Amino acid sequence: MFEYLRFGLFALFLVSGLFIQLTSLIGVNRFRYSINRIHAAGMGDTLGLLLISVAAIIYTGFDGVTLKILFILGFFWLTSPVSGHLLGRLVSETDEHFQAEAEIWKR
Repeated sequence: MFEYLRFGLFALFLVSGLFIQLTSLIGVNRFRYSINRIHAAGMGDTLGLLLISVAAIIYTGFDGVTLKILFILGFFWLTSPVSGHLLGRLVSETDEHFQAEAEIWKR
């Protein structure tokens, strides 16, 4: 009985994480402006990676692998906002049409 519950939770978290990742992928390809793409990628990868990591922890059980998964998740959560911020600054300083693109979203 416990194995069925464990598998059900694993499948729920994994499918949810994959759905979030797929939605983020569609958002990155759908949006026209680079800042919107950065936002879609940043939001999707954070939640998607959390759900997939929880699914991996449920699948493997609580052991040494769990600690490694949590370290990877923490590292990703620390570096993802920094890289998104740096990409946003790069776009704002180098894109000559950035001001016109930003004015569209102020309306």
